[in-house]
Amino acid sequence: MTTSNNHTKQQLTPTQRSQIKRKSKRGNYETQVIYNILDEALICHVGFTVNNQPFVIPTAYGRINDKLYIHGSPASRMLRTLTKGIEVCVTVTVLDGLVLARSAFHHSMNYRSVVIFGTATLINDPEEKFVALQAFTEHVIPQRWQQIRQPNKQELQGTMVLSLPLTEASAKIRTGNPIDDQPDYDLPVWAGVLPLQTVAGKPIADERLIEGVEIPDYVENYVRNYNI
Repeated sequence: MTTSNNHTKQQLTPTQRSQIKRKSKRGNYETQVIYNILDEALICHVGFTVNNQPFVIPTAYGRINDKLYIHGSPASRMLRTLTKGIEVCVTVTVLDGLVLARSAFHHSMNYRSVVIFGTATLINDPEEKFVALQAFTEHVIPQRWQQIRQPNKQELQGTMVLSLPLTEASAKIRTGNPIDDQPDYDLPVWAGVLPLQTVAGKPIADERLIEGVEIPDYVENYVRNYNI
């Protein structure tokens, strides 16, 4: 898997697995586009097969440069299985809107998605593991890491961290209005896009919060980074 420079934009070279085949015009292989989608989404789905039984597990993740990190308990069947070097497929989706057409057939969604293929590597180096845990926290809520108690030696030992290279991946993006059959444009039916966003509600303080601790600005004004 290689990258090439195309007018200063780094591109991943599509493989047989990562090549977008259906609706290929929606495919995108720019690394920055892929990174932007990964940085905005919060949950990935990890797909793998064990003894001919497929599993798809949702989990949190973090990204550092061209590596995706997932973590959890050493007792996790998913993590223990992935350390054996089996092939994995990770997917991430950001939903941007509901596309309402004049016909049922042409209803759709506007979205940005990423599909990643590869094998995961167990991280044993304590320093890299520590930095990965920081990436997990900062991915969920930026500026949090410096305020909280950071993992101690026992917690680091009790956490398994795996990395997945972002070298075989592709993005697929749909934007814009519904595309109806030409005769249906004359139907008296409202059509268009209903935009959707991830919006934070009002913070709810922990019942055991000590008196005088104020809500941090990064919590009170929390937003996801929209890189449409």
